[in-house]
Amino acid sequence: MSTPTTATPARRPQPGFGPARMMSGPAEKALNFGSSFRRLLHLLRPERPLLAVILALGVVSVALTVTGPKILGHATDIIFAGVIGSQLPEGLTKAQAVAGLRAKGQDTFADMVAAMNVVPGQQIDFTALAQVLAWVLAIYLLAAALGILQFRLTTTVVQRSAYRLREQIEAKLGRLPLSYFDGQPRGEILSRATNDTDNIAQTLQQTMSQLITSALTVVGVLAMMFWISPVLALIALVTIPLSVYITAIIGKRSQPQFIKQWSSTGKLNGHIEEMYGGHTLVKVFGRQKEAAETFAEHNEALFTSSFRAQFISGMIQPAMMFIGNLNYVLVAVVGGLKVASGSISLGDVQAFIQYSRQFSQPLSQVAGMANLVQSGVASAERVFELLDAPEQSAEPGTPARPDQVRGRVAFEHVSFRYVEDRPLIEDLSLTVEPGQTVAIVGPTGAGKTTLVNLLMRFYDVSGGRITLDGVDVAEMSREELRSHMGMVLQDTWLFGGTIAENIAYGAEGATREQVEAAAEAAHVDRIAHTLPQGYDTVLDEEGATVSAGEKQLITIARAFLSEPAILILDEATSSVDTRTEVLIQRAMNSLREGRTSFVIAHRLSTIRDANLILVMESGRIVEQGTHDSLLEAGGAYARLYSAQFAQAVAEVD
Repeated sequence: MSTPTTATPARRPQPGFGPARMMSGPAEKALNFGSSFRRLLHLLRPERPLLAVILALGVVSVALTVTGPKILGHATDIIFAGVIGSQLPEGLTKAQAVAGLRAKGQDTFADMVAAMNVVPGQQIDFTALAQVLAWVLAIYLLAAALGILQFRLTTTVVQRSAYRLREQIEAKLGRLPLSYFDGQPRGEILSRATNDTDNIAQTLQQTMSQLITSALTVVGVLAMMFWISPVLALIALVTIPLSVYITAIIGKRSQPQFIKQWSSTGKLNGHIEEMYGGHTLVKVFGRQKEAAETFAEHNEALFTSSFRAQFISGMIQPAMMFIGNLNYVLVAVVGGLKVASGSISLGDVQAFIQYSRQFSQPLSQVAGMANLVQSGVASAERVFELLDAPEQSAEPGTPARPDQVRGRVAFEHVSFRYVEDRPLIEDLSLTVEPGQTVAIVGPTGAGKTTLVNLLMRFYDVSGGRITLDGVDVAEMSREELRSHMGMVLQDTWLFGGTIAENIAYGAEGATREQVEAAAEAAHVDRIAHTLPQGYDTVLDEEGATVSAGEKQLITIARAFLSEPAILILDEATSSVDTRTEVLIQRAMNSLREGRTSFVIAHRLSTIRDANLILVMESGRIVEQGTHDSLLEAGGAYARLYSAQFAQAVAEVD
């Protein structure tokens, strides 16, 4: 079985494909934040064991962190007790000291001393203080170590998930029909596959671990706050409804701007990719100003949407800080009054103030991450739209295959339309015997390229069927069908690699001798010999180191190497000079022996030796025959030939 060339499939012309079309972009779908967010979380399901470990580490780390202020409060109590104890007469018990203070009318001071663990006349116990501080240090170090491990595992989870998402996109692109790519700018597809995917990974990386830690911190701190003082805890909770309300209002206004931001990014990328790919023509036709104006429009739209998205979502953080400061003032005032009344120790108030900060901080962090989450979900929805796009028809459960591929092709009452209400091909029947060369000519839009697209199942027929050696191609797997075909297009495609590697792409496992033989048959050897590195000359993705005609010759050599049963040439010699064209035609005559060939040509001099010439107009075959018989008939082909090549052929002959 031979391996087909993998040149980009022939594509039907796209009206208005250019800067104006880029402006229109894909239709934007209304955001469904909840559904997209849940589906984004669904990407993490394969990592549930690691997520459980991350959660456990978070619980322990947060538990240690929230224990710290309470223990540190004991240190404050030791210092405060030492300071107060040094002011009381030595030798008295605490009860005697309290009674003495009440006798002097210092009831408030007496209440405070009564609530403290103080020894009259005793100074600060630095030994006990050092022990408490050592415990606090050990707790914070252990919490930090667990936090680092948690972040390491979070990174693993996120990058694995992003890896699987990119795999899904790659697999999806392989299952999409050609019509999807016809209807989408390449830059827009690339933006979804790269920029949006990277933004999703970045969002998960920056928010997932923090969200887990913040949620656990809120629960742990809230428990400690109620343990220390239920009254102060209730005061701290008063501001939460206000925080939630403000975050929801701002988030609702900023989310549509994030959708516009990433949509504008895709359009801008599409325009840049298109203009860069055709920068020579842009300069030749003096369209730099128009291209710059279109770029400015896209750039302005991106600037506006990005500014609004970031500005509106950025208002959440200052608002949450204000509410946090308001909460801090309430706790400090009420806590000070309770210390003065002796109902709570100074250390507990200090710990509670720390807890109130720790309580408001994760809320502020979560609110501050709202813009990241909204941006990530906006990108996720764009990626999910790509993943949910309709796919090409499914492969048959038990694919059929010809017993022997000889190259007999039959179109049986074939109908096809790109748009439902605009038929292109109606009731077309055609039989091509093995080894025949069939040339297809006609004006642009007549359906010439569509025929080969249908044969290779880049599109499926709307009616009728196409058979290969008696087997319906719809019952064959696409891989099996295309493995018997080689295709050379007018638009060449080379990848970043050497000349030899580009030729060898046509047949897996091809030897160097086979590559060079194919290159010689396609007259690529003369190109390679003029380059310093010969066949090992590295070409970039655009093939800028060789001319357009030389790129075409390399793709033809690739088709030679694949040795297909069916050869499809779509204006394959359009980019070569007259001398090279003659050489290619001689080589093609040898290549076509015993192989069925379909040749789409506008230059009619290249098809004079074809066994059968089809003249198509508006999806119908209006004439068919050999070159000589069609000229004698004096019909459409004769008019085309006479107008295009009669004088040129006479000069060449």
